[in-house]
Amino acid sequence: MTWPRILTFVLCVTAPLAGNCADDAAARNLAATCASCHGTEGHSVARDIPSLAGVSKEKIASDMKAFRSGGRPATVMHQIARGYTGAQVDVIAAYFAARKP
Repeated sequence: MTWPRILTFVLCVTAPLAGNCADDAAARNLAATCASCHGTEGHSVARDIPSLAGVSKEKIASDMKAFRSGGRPATVMHQIARGYTGAQVDVIAAYFAARKP
């Protein structure tokens, strides 16, 4: 194999991994905004604020959408939820769903 072919092969094999790393970093950055209330990695230390780690993606996304629409009462979450797009909510929900409870 020649060097150009080897380089092409390596780039083709590792490109999907780089994309996943970028996706993980983006998800982690979005989820970091939740840490001050819901705790690092979604483990809340406050009794009245739920932990998000291990909660299903569907439940978290549904709750966020309910906060955003006003369908679920909140003190600050209705304001926070309005700051995210539906796609961002899905990314955040998937991130916390993948954390260990």
